[in-house]
Amino acid sequence: MANHHLSPWNSSETCLPASFLDLLSLLIRNPSVVGAEHSFFRVLQRELEERGAHVTWYEGVLVAQGSAPNSLMFSAHIDRHGLVCTGPNEFQYAAFIAGARSDLLGNSVSEQLMQKISDRFQDTPVYAYEPWSGTYRGKGQICGTYICEFRNNLIFELSGLKHLVAGTPIAFTDKLTVTSEALIGQLDNVLTAAALVYLFELGFQGTAFFTAQEEVGKSWRYLLEWFRRFGSSTNQLIVVDTSPFKDLASAKQQHLVLRNKDANALFNQVLTQQLVSLCQQHNIEALFKDQYVEQNNTALVARGEAPNSIGSTEMGRIIAASNGLVDGTTLQIPTSGYHTMMESAPITSVNAFLHALKTLAQI
Repeated sequence: MANHHLSPWNSSETCLPASFLDLLSLLIRNPSVVGAEHSFFRVLQRELEERGAHVTWYEGVLVAQGSAPNSLMFSAHIDRHGLVCTGPNEFQYAAFIAGARSDLLGNSVSEQLMQKISDRFQDTPVYAYEPWSGTYRGKGQICGTYICEFRNNLIFELSGLKHLVAGTPIAFTDKLTVTSEALIGQLDNVLTAAALVYLFELGFQGTAFFTAQEEVGKSWRYLLEWFRRFGSSTNQLIVVDTSPFKDLASAKQQHLVLRNKDANALFNQVLTQQLVSLCQQHNIEALFKDQYVEQNNTALVARGEAPNSIGSTEMGRIIAASNGLVDGTTLQIPTSGYHTMMESAPITSVNAFLHALKTLAQI
């Protein structure tokens, strides 16, 4: 791990590096619907190899490495939410299909969330693409959603895409919006994936993993397979992602989000503490999400309401399943508008995140 020799981070900095924004703008325009990420892996491979990384591609994970691959390891998932054609002029939420959860029993967070926010996608422009090549297959618009009473699942009604065959992914049409205080778009999780690619541009020599199907809880399996092939006895990993808050004002209350644990496992305490020390030394304000949720739950229970889950992450899942082979912690950017086209990340948080990555990598 790096000794934190960079100067303290400047929290008043309101600009982001132009090359990072260019890269993020490019990546956000390329589709990566959960379960149909192959074409996005192709784009990533090109961008990483142009920046000097050695890239290898395995089922469900793209691995980019520099000249010192064991010096530092990051992981970011690259799948985003979208739709998939499931029959003639019939479209469903891709996460339910990829996760084999098309039957809406209402017993998972994602299902409850989806039933709540299905109307948020009303009138959203979409486009279809070939899952392997990324070839454009036409554009359309969401004109409605309904729950099919016979199959008990959520169906989307689209205009303009009657010609598609079953299995064709449909992405939400998106572009990056930059305001004076936030980045806005479908950021989860192209934002931190772009940051890892940008890190190679700056000279990063460690390892970055880019995983598929995190939104349906499968990415950790692909990652664990890689570590079982090539890992040593202790693999300290930092999983990067966005972390949802109820609104932008709440997201701006801290620069970065850490965790001691998630619903699956306790994270590596030494590595977590190193991130705490880094934040303290560089004047970066960090919040522990597990503690935050537990404190809020105390108030909820006192009011007779049901507590919220502290969340499930790729990191927790892989720790729980790897029998000690893989250990680590998470580093997240606070956002609002989770799983929508208007997810917003404070500029100050993105700057703090890039600074933390550079410090860890001794760049």
